[in-house]
Amino acid sequence: MSKTKKMEPLVGDELIKKVKEQETLSKEEKAKACGYYTKTKNGVERVNMMKFLNALIDAEGIELDSTPNANGRGGRSASFRISVQSNGNLLIGSAYTKQMGLKPGDEFEITLGRKHIRLKQLGEDELAEVEATA
Repeated sequence: MSKTKKMEPLVGDELIKKVKEQETLSKEEKAKACGYYTKTKNGVERVNMMKFLNALIDAEGIELDSTPNANGRGGRSASFRISVQSNGNLLIGSAYTKQMGLKPGDEFEITLGRKHIRLKQLGEDELAEVEATA
């Protein structure tokens, strides 16, 4: 009896890409194709829909849990969190770019502060100014 190793469930951009590629499949079939299933002792495959849907929510950068400020007052809070990847890059993700209506090729000016990074989208005027000084 040969045992085939089950694939690790996909996460992040890989998960989103695979789901989009499988647009004609049902939710359960998509979850299974992305590795979100287990096999029982009897060999029956069970789809882990909750883990699959939670992984999709995480991959899209959607924050469902909101915790109030420690001082009890409301205020602005970040909707999304990112972390530095192993190669040193920061990936903002499609949630922000979609929300801002950004397109491939849009350019930004990066300003570094003591504990922050500021991105300023360059308009046509700033792009012409940058090109003139180059």
